[in-house]
Amino acid sequence: MTSGGDGSGADLAPHDKAALTAEWLDLAILNYAVPPDALRPFVPPGTELDDFAGTTYVSVVGFRFASTRVFGVRIPGHVNFDEVNLRLYVRRLAPNGWRRGVVFIRELVPRRAIAWAARAWYNEPYRTAPMRHVVARRDDGWPTSARYEWRRGGRWEGVSVQTEADPVPLVAGSEEEFIAEHYWGYTRQRDGSTIEYRVSHPRWRSAPAREARLDADVGALYGAPFDALLSGAPQSAFMADGSAVTVYRPVTLSDASSQHTASR
Repeated sequence: MTSGGDGSGADLAPHDKAALTAEWLDLAILNYAVPPDALRPFVPPGTELDDFAGTTYVSVVGFRFASTRVFGVRIPGHVNFDEVNLRLYVRRLAPNGWRRGVVFIRELVPRRAIAWAARAWYNEPYRTAPMRHVVARRDDGWPTSARYEWRRGGRWEGVSVQTEADPVPLVAGSEEEFIAEHYWGYTRQRDGSTIEYRVSHPRWRSAPAREARLDADVGALYGAPFDALLSGAPQSAFMADGSAVTVYRPVTLSDASSQHTASR
C-alpha cells in the first residue's frame, strides 16, 4: 500500500486509504447454485450479477478475524472474533476494466461495536449473536475441518467444512478462484446509492471439502428467497487458509456509474 507524500496518507484517494487491517483465517466456504432472477433484487445499482461458467452462486462463509485494527488502532475485545456471512457475486465496469466484487446479504459477528461500526460506515447488514468455533489442524498447521456456530433462538446453529485434501494454490479459471478472488465490495445505501470499497490480500490456498453442512433455520436467519435457495446440499465447498487483509475506505459511485450496467 502506498502512502501520502507527508506520510499521513492525507492525499490518497479513498480506495487507497486503509480503514481496517486484519487477518482472515480458516475459511469454510459453502457455495450454492441459484437462479439469477432470485438475486437481482439484491444487486446494488451500478453493478450486475457475476457468474462462473453460466452458474450464479451465493456462498455461506465462516472464518476468523485476527489481529484486527481499525484506522491502525487495536480495540480491546474486538481484535479476534468470528464472522459468518452470506454473500453473492457482482461485477462493475470501471474506467480501467471490470471489477469483480461481493455483496453481503447478512453478516454475523459476536460484538455489538463491530456491527455498529460496519453499519455506520458501510451500511453493511451486520447482526450480533454469541459465536464460537472449532478448528482441527494437521501437524503442518493446515485446517482439516472448521465449524463456526452462533446462538440464536435458544439453540446453536452452524456451518462446517471437512477436508482430507492437500492445500494447493488457487488455479486460474477455477471455480475456487472465482469464489475467492473478489477484491471489491458493493453495498446499497439508505438513499438508494451504491458504495464501492477495495479489499486487498494475497492469493490463498484451498482444498475441496469432503463434507460440508449448514445447520440452521435458514428462513428465520436469512428470510426469503434464501430459505428455499439454501435448503439443499451446496453445489461445492472448500477450505481456504486466508491471510492478512486490508479493507479500504468506501467511495460513493457517481450517478453516471450507478446508472450504467454493461451488457455481457
